[in-house]
Amino acid sequence: MDPTPLYVQLANILRGMIESGALQPGAALPSESYLQQEHGVARGTVRTAIGILRDEGRVITIAGRGTFVSPSRSQGK
Repeated sequence: MDPTPLYVQLANILRGMIESGALQPGAALPSESYLQQEHGVARGTVRTAIGILRDEGRVITIAGRGTFVSPSRSQGK
């Protein structure tokens, strides 16, 4: 079993999707509920993972709209 916290594992997965181009600049991230179900984690885990990416400048969250890949720092950081 991987000792890495689940929120770090999820952040790494999403970061990889951004860096690989699977999630393009301006693209919406999957919803919190989808990420919860897909990865078998709690809502807080998803929010913490997204918070890490937000702190890195890789995503932006717009209230009522969702979380999107940042156009300025999406790849190579």
